[in-house]
Amino acid sequence: MTRALEQARFDPETGEAVWIEEDYCSPPLAMERAEVLDDYFKEITIVEKDVDEADGWQQIDDLSRLWDQILDEA
Repeated sequence: MTRALEQARFDPETGEAVWIEEDYCSPPLAMERAEVLDDYFKEITIVEKDVDEADGWQQIDDLSRLWDQILDEA
């Protein structure tokens, strides 16, 4: 989870944070939401359940890094 959030991207079209996370919980990210994610994100949408992690990162590779975007706005 730490690696995924450190590598998270910003989608300027939607204004959303985007990342790829391999997860086996049902519902997805259940433990992560309870421990961390609900403190920082208002809404979490699972887009695809069965995407290869490497392929998923390639799909969002052209987006700017989320944390760079936040620092630029500060």
